[in-house]
Formats: sequence, C-alpha cells, structure tokens
Amino acid sequence: QVQLVESGGGLVQAGGSLRLSCAASGGTFSRYTMGWFRQAPGKEREFVSGLSWYGSNTHYADAVKGRFTISRDSAKNTVYLQMNSLKPDDTAVYYCAAAAATVVVPTLRSSYDYWGQGTEVTVSS
Repeated sequence: QVQLVESGGGLVQAGGSLRLSCAASGGTFSRYTMGWFRQAPGKEREFVSGLSWYGSNTHYADAVKGRFTISRDSAKNTVYLQMNSLKPDDTAVYYCAAAAATVVVPTLRSSYDYWGQGTEVTVSS
C-alpha cells in the first residue's frame, strides 16, 4: 500500500510561484508513474502533469505547459511540482497520484491507483 502526502500549497499572488511536494511511502517509489491532478471548486478533477517511471517521460496539460515543471527525487521518495507564473485559474486543490509502472504518462484519473489527500493552492489577482 502506497501512501502519498502532499505539501507546499498556500496563498500566492498572480505571477508568483509555489513548489508542491508529494512524499511517498510504502512502496517501491521508482516503479510508479507519478501524477499531479487538480480540482477547482465546482469542477471535475483534471490532469495537470505526470512523470513516468520508465525513462522519466513527462507530460503536461496544455493549460500549464511552459509554467509548471514536474520532477522526482528518488532518494527522498518525493515528487515535486514547480509552479511558476501562477494565474487565478490555477486555484484548486492539488492531488498527487501514483500509477503502476507505465511507459507513457496516463491522464485519466482511473489509471492511478493511489491518491494523496490534496493541498490547496489559491492564486489571488
């Protein structure tokens, strides 16, 4: 059983930056594709970014491409989401998720086996 704990959320002004962290335990971290999703009030949870275990392939949603960067530190069993040039539309609860080893990064919620509790990000205008 994999446990995921997110941190790093908070309140930031538009144009600012935040770095989210997701600490994993209980599994072989390097064998999981890691993803970040977000859910804004009244909206469906949507894919933001992912990093495959195989070849470290990355994938980003169009809305965050060029502004967000996903990375992992296998020694610390942690995946990060660096968020720059934040916009009010980025306001949401951000969730970390883990999927059994895949070559490509899945974007569907149903493809992920484990989820964290989420960390809230609020971007003020």
